[in-house]
Amino acid sequence: MKRRTFLQGTIASSMVGAAVSAGLLTPRMVLAAWPESAFSAKNVDDALNSLVGSVNHSPNDDIKIKAPDIAENGAVVPITVSTSLPKVESISVLVEKNPSPLAADFKLAANAEGFVSTRVKMGKTSDLIAVVKSGGNLFSAKKTVKVTIGGCGG
Repeated sequence: MKRRTFLQGTIASSMVGAAVSAGLLTPRMVLAAWPESAFSAKNVDDALNSLVGSVNHSPNDDIKIKAPDIAENGAVVPITVSTSLPKVESISVLVEKNPSPLAADFKLAANAEGFVSTRVKMGKTSDLIAVVKSGGNLFSAKKTVKVTIGGCGG
């Protein structure tokens, strides 16, 4: 049984190697899609428009942001966004006063729970905005985080 597994793995590896060397499979094709225009936007509205095609989002109490009230180091600010909204398609995290406000964008599977946890960089005291796409509509929540030492060295 172990020999069969070894041979199957060897054949699979050989096929992937052949596809890469023939140019049929490139590293760019394997990587996840990256919305470059949304991450390079200079304000929240441009980032949302590039990301989801709309800037209209309504505040919703079902979205909870867990983040420190005061972040001693803006280079690493831990945050958690959770929601009880049904059919969550994506959760985006934006930092309003950052040079590039879009900090993270998560696409969720149809059966996934509306929960993400990550760390973001904040240059200075700013609103942290979570935008949740649920059922084709955009909902949001805000939390102000005071930064004592900026994540950009200031």
